[in-house]
Amino acid sequence: MPHDPYLAPSFSFENRLRRLLWNMVYSLLFKPSPRLLHGWRSFLLRSFGAKIGSDCHIYPHARIWAPWNLICGDVVAVADEAIIYNPMPIVLSSHCTISQQAYLCGATHDHNHPDFPLVSASIDIGAYAWICARATVQPGVRVAEGAVLGLGAIATKNLEPWSVNVGIPARKIKDRIHHE
Repeated sequence: MPHDPYLAPSFSFENRLRRLLWNMVYSLLFKPSPRLLHGWRSFLLRSFGAKIGSDCHIYPHARIWAPWNLICGDVVAVADEAIIYNPMPIVLSSHCTISQQAYLCGATHDHNHPDFPLVSASIDIGAYAWICARATVQPGVRVAEGAVLGLGAIATKNLEPWSVNVGIPARKIKDRIHHE
């Protein structure tokens, strides 16, 4: 029988084992924790290699795929049901907000390659940026400082600093006021 590349795992055994352990901790200790225990959840994420700044509010139903690839500055907020799919590092700079059901998607597949391999790239969310509810950031995108990605919008390319972006694909509709 010929080898089927679609059946080959995209990740190493070690990676899959780490994610299994993280998923058990997530299910037993992270997700059921009271909403106000942000420090507890930060501790659990740090225990799995996340770099978490001070005063971060990561809510119990936020979904982080690989904590060891999560880098958060200070005062970052990640709302319930936000999904951070991070096979490569995802950076959340200080004071950025990731709203409910937002999706930071750090990987896709090469649909033109016969083996359909996983292709991943880092995502960088700048300081004071806001990823609104149900918005999506695609692999390799940089959301610059102060940028807003509006409700349900999809960022397919880098967003300008202090801009408001909406639609599919996201496009700039105006500047955001930068209060210093």
